[in-house]
Amino acid sequence: MTAPTPSQTVGPFYGYALPFVGGGDVAPAGHAGAITVHGYVYDGAGQPIPDALLEFWQTGPDGSTTGAPGSLRRDATTGAVIGRNGVDFTGFGRVPTDADGHYVLRTLPPGDSPYISVCVFARGLLHHLFTRAYLTDSAEDQLLASLAPERRATLVAACERDRVYRFDIRLQGDSDEETVFLDFG
Repeated sequence: MTAPTPSQTVGPFYGYALPFVGGGDVAPAGHAGAITVHGYVYDGAGQPIPDALLEFWQTGPDGSTTGAPGSLRRDATTGAVIGRNGVDFTGFGRVPTDADGHYVLRTLPPGDSPYISVCVFARGLLHHLFTRAYLTDSAEDQLLASLAPERRATLVAACERDRVYRFDIRLQGDSDEETVFLDFG
């Protein structure tokens, strides 16, 4: 009888093809209404994760969900993605964390929704995680209203200064620190 083989962590292989130039620049370049959402992704031991990948989806300032498809530019010779066109609002961003576990998203405030949807990919996760980054603590929001205050706080971005928000994501930890994740199963 042979001994079972040890399990292996899948990936991450995100740095190869998924991140693209300007992935966090959802707002058109130089737009006066742009906001910045930034933060860190932490593991269960409270250490920053240097190789996570975050995807963001949101409504436009007018409440629309259409975005601007095709805003990515490609090199005519190689076909490689060379970045966004810098003109269109897409409603979608994809941002890797840096060596310190930090990410930055530059976008426009969502219109009829108080949050930006977030999808987290990270080492050790066999399935990506979904959460929300709320820009305000909205008592009218059904999800926020259903949570205890300490759990609700894990979904609300801190306003650091005008048009700059900090939203840290904790994949595991004490019940009042771990980010609330959503189950769409």
